[in-house]
Amino acid sequence: MPRVVHFELAADDVARAQAFYQEIFGWKFEKWEGGEPYWLINTGEDGMGINGGMMVRSEGYPNAVNTIGVADVDAVIEAVIERGGAVASPKVAITGMGYLAYLTDTEGNLFGVMAPDPTAQF
Repeated sequence: MPRVVHFELAADDVARAQAFYQEIFGWKFEKWEGGEPYWLINTGEDGMGINGGMMVRSEGYPNAVNTIGVADVDAVIEAVIERGGAVASPKVAITGMGYLAYLTDTEGNLFGVMAPDPTAQF
């Protein structure tokens, strides 16, 4: 069964947001060297939980997005469209990570789907 594997937070002031989460929860941030400004969030190793990412907020991007791990992004896109959802952002390759698309459900909620593939190239 596919599960949430990643979350993303958008911030107007990335440094301020990082300080907030680091001071309150002890989260660690590391700049990702993959293109656009993006920081990986390590939320810890103990107990339940997932790690995430942070980016500079862009117009129309929500405050937070959950990403679901899937085997085949294209198959999920097709299933979402067939059931009344929509593609918010088409499938893209994330170098060395896999393929990612952003979709909306029938209620307009945004979510991501990602299929791992270490051979993926942007």
